Amino acid sequence: MTQTPLAPNPAPGPDLDPQGAPYHALLGLTLVHWEEGLARLACIAGDAHRNRSGIIHGGLILSMIDQAAGYAGLWCSVPGNVRKAVTLDLDCRFTGQVKGGRLIAEGKVAQRGRNIFFCRTEVFDEAGQMVAFGASTHRWRAGSETHEGQPA
Repeated sequence: MTQTPLAPNPAPGPDLDPQGAPYHALLGLTLVHWEEGLARLACIAGDAHRNRSGIIHGGLILSMIDQAAGYAGLWCSVPGNVRKAVTLDLDCRFTGQVKGGRLIAEGKVAQRGRNIFFCRTEVFDEAGQMVAFGASTHRWRAGSETHEGQPA
């Protein structure tokens, strides 16, 4: 994957997923870009996200990788309908430490089959430096295999 140019610190906008998820609210994640095969999540990482070493906990970054990848495979072409999936496999490599600030996770579908899709995701700090990357495998839930999804 190549780094996608981002505004230095784009203002948080409305979450693009009308269904939302309580887990996103807990972590402070916002879906800021969503199209077929691509999703971007943002998070303003702060004190609540720090580990005992004073840096942002890797679990937040791993969650961002998982969620951005999942959303990349769940874009729905019918307003009001939804698609759902479960994560089958997830790995991550941390390439830097984060002390705080805006993080962006960009997930892209690398390949898809009838029931399973594979993603690559990168996470960038507010300076645009990659701080982690990962790969994941997801399975669409019944009724979510097509772009049309199903009624919410």
